[in-house]
Amino acid sequence: METTENTPEYAPEHPARLSWTEHVPEVYKAMVRLDAAARQGIDPRLLELVKIRASQLNHCAYCLDMHTKDALAAGESVERIIQLSAWDESRHFYTEKELAALELTEAVTVITDGFVPDEVYERAAKQFEEAELAQLIAAITVINAWNRFAVTTRMVPGHYTPGQHK
Repeated sequence: METTENTPEYAPEHPARLSWTEHVPEVYKAMVRLDAAARQGIDPRLLELVKIRASQLNHCAYCLDMHTKDALAAGESVERIIQLSAWDESRHFYTEKELAALELTEAVTVITDGFVPDEVYERAAKQFEEAELAQLIAAITVINAWNRFAVTTRMVPGHYTPGQHK
């Protein structure tokens, strides 16, 4: 990034640790197919909110870059994206269905805390038909897998163009 007199000098971009997609192309292709299957029937804006929230929790800068850009391209507002990190204190920005999806996303993403609480699952089950809930659970699981690939290999954020991987 070039700097001028009025532009601050940013920290250098870190290199990726490993280009995992080149070394295990069949795994990458399977992940792409799994992602496509998991997104079927889910509202694209809701899906992006879920992917952003999981990526925030997993500290995945690469996926945050990708999914915030995709959310904006899908018509999501900057304000709602900004509020995602504090959605529980900003509930009035989201629908009951979105809140149930975000709560479920957190429970599945931080499942190492124990389990998905019954009340969280029940709230989601009231907002989503069973097939749609199964799709949502699949989508949450898939973004968590993508986050783990990206965080572990230190994929570099900032170069994604909306829709690039569709």
